[in-house]
Amino acid sequence: MTRNSLLLSVLIFLSISIFGIAQEMKPEAGKLYNEGNALLKEGNVNEAINKYDAALQIEKDYRIYYQKGVALKKADKLADSKVAFEECLKLNSGFEGALNALGGVYFSMGNYIAAIDNFEKVLSSNASSSVKTKVKKNISLAYAKLGNESLSGGDANKGIEYLKKSVENDNYDAAYLSLAKVYSETGKYDEAIAAAQNALKYRSKITKGGPYYYMGMAYKFKGDTTKAKENFKLASADPTYKKTADYELSLIK
Repeated sequence: MTRNSLLLSVLIFLSISIFGIAQEMKPEAGKLYNEGNALLKEGNVNEAINKYDAALQIEKDYRIYYQKGVALKKADKLADSKVAFEECLKLNSGFEGALNALGGVYFSMGNYIAAIDNFEKVLSSNASSSVKTKVKKNISLAYAKLGNESLSGGDANKGIEYLKKSVENDNYDAAYLSLAKVYSETGKYDEAIAAAQNALKYRSKITKGGPYYYMGMAYKFKGDTTKAKENFKLASADPTYKKTADYELSLIK
């Protein structure tokens, strides 16, 4: 298993709809805006972008820039999407939808520090508690990415620091699994067991084999062969970990 495979990088984007408020715009801009929204909803992304561009020629409205950014993101035009969300925020700096969306663009670009910066601005806004809960999941994902990048680069301490921040923001099962792995590799066996137990407790995407395997490794190094064997047997039931778990079992007398 590679460290990257321990992470499930599915970002949560807020469903912030601003359809149906074009009456506050200039009539022609509002008409084009609504047409763009309808096209975007139908999946006609490029045509929607053209409508938003035409609307912006008439009126520079933050909602048009936001919807344009959403459309550009759907078209995988990340740099252009970033610009659109930045223009949106110049006009409405506290709009949590654009802050979260800009964070999502940075995340997709691999700039996790900038992503976290924008996500955290949502937490400082007047957004609802449900919105902030979703954004904290995004922050957790970004910190988990940073943690695994650090581990891959050989910096275990920095990796652990980031992964701990990940689980502080959300009980992310894959981040707990990464912590269990690095703790077991760096001699922090009690911490590895606790992290693996949390990975099982909050498991939503990962399989059960990983936590059991790293608990087995921790117990093995602690000299508790009985508990090591119990956990390796449980890990062996998972096809992903069967080979390595069976190997460890073969070493136990």
